[in-house]
Amino acid sequence: MKQLILGGARSGKSVLAERLAKESEGKVVYIATSALIDDDPEMLERIARHRDRRPKAWALIEEPFYLADAIQINQSPDNCIIVDCLTLWLSNLLLQDEGKYFEQQKAALISLLHEFQGNLILVGNEVGMGIVPMGELSRLFQDESGRLHQQLAAVCDRVILTVAGLPLVMKGKTF
Repeated sequence: MKQLILGGARSGKSVLAERLAKESEGKVVYIATSALIDDDPEMLERIARHRDRRPKAWALIEEPFYLADAIQINQSPDNCIIVDCLTLWLSNLLLQDEGKYFEQQKAALISLLHEFQGNLILVGNEVGMGIVPMGELSRLFQDESGRLHQQLAAVCDRVILTVAGLPLVMKGKTF
């Protein structure tokens, strides 16, 4: 099953994804997309909180750019793959080669998902519910995030919006 979990910052997306993975029958592979920035103490603290919350038995792959490749390599009917988070991945790619690289990687991801067999949980931040941001790069990020989530929602079996820790199933079977 392919699932997309969206929500705002601190909405409970990752906790829900981790709960669903724990309930799955298979080996869990956690793909973290954050590009580690050693001089950002707040980001290092966020990463540490995520690591501390995850079971030690879960495999961890840190992949800020080649997401489709990481998913493909770890795809198995017996595995449950969590990708956390799509919007960090998007940020990493938009800053490379004026965003052209993102189009290639997004196409690779969408293509892979059409053929994907197994359990996949994608986590992303919903950033389109507020005002249109000032600044060209901020608007590009918001626009591309919305387009990416729409394309992923179209190929996922279940789409969940998470607010205040409460999941609302937008597409697919409910809990």
